[in-house]
Amino acid sequence: MVLLELLWSFVKIGFTSFGGLSMIPLITSEVLSHGWMTAGEVSDIVAIAEMTPGPLGLNCATFAGIHAAGIPGAVMANLGVLSPTLTLCAVAAVFFEHVKNNKYMEHILVGVRPACLGMIVGVMCSLYTNYLGAAGNVNLPAVAIGGLDLFLLLKCRLGVPAVIGISALLGLLCFGVLGWQ
Repeated sequence: MVLLELLWSFVKIGFTSFGGLSMIPLITSEVLSHGWMTAGEVSDIVAIAEMTPGPLGLNCATFAGIHAAGIPGAVMANLGVLSPTLTLCAVAAVFFEHVKNNKYMEHILVGVRPACLGMIVGVMCSLYTNYLGAAGNVNLPAVAIGGLDLFLLLKCRLGVPAVIGISALLGLLCFGVLGWQ
């Protein structure tokens, strides 16, 4: 039963999201509503999925599926998240040549871009609670790492993989070796 629930949940996620960070609220909602993971575990899989190669949705589906039902769960979650995408891409490819220079399509895309940005801001707000410490105080080391990341990306023009690596090392140092909370 869990395998079918994983498949159906990730089919819904695949059909109703734009991919990337916009999938996080849907994944969070599904895995929390089924009790497969806690909010902290979801934040962890999002962080791991961002650091590992491959699409975020597929990585999250893999980790959530393994957590809920082992390897068979990962297979079902991956099939679920991929089947809508593959279906829609096949259909879109057939019609793309007919609409690629259409002014209405350009107007639609102008509306979709801000919606995606809004969803990313929503994800940032929902993940904010993980920056809070046990007493509800702001977790300063986590905020400092985030600020450093922003500086390295915008001012130093460091590549995303390097920034992810630096952040992972700082996280291990601060929260693993030094035991900061």
